[in-house]
Amino acid sequence: MSAEIIGTDGNIVTVRITGKLLQSELKALQMAVGRIITGRGRTRLLVQVEQFEGWESGASWGDFSFQVQHDASIDRMAIVGERKWADLALLFTTQDLRPFPIEYFDTADAARARAWLESTDA
Repeated sequence: MSAEIIGTDGNIVTVRITGKLLQSELKALQMAVGRIITGRGRTRLLVQVEQFEGWESGASWGDFSFQVQHDASIDRMAIVGERKWADLALLFTTQDLRPFPIEYFDTADAARARAWLESTDA
């Protein structure tokens, strides 16, 4: 599996994405995270991207139902992965269109990503 929840700690949900991300796996991940958000309320997301190979080509990536249903309950998102994926990952997450901050951190900065998620700074 290339997309899975690997932990929940307080209000932080940690997911891991590896290999080539399939649209069906992202949809299943979003449904699982959505259930957590519905049960817990305010949530912060930590996305760990490991050995990433990109996105499934030819898939329909235009489903924004997760964003419509849950963005109001997300405080911030940190993505941790290889620097070469930063621009594409932020574009894929529609960073500039979301009502919460999304930051990308290099793999070596995983501790800084967690600290940013846990901070109370606006």
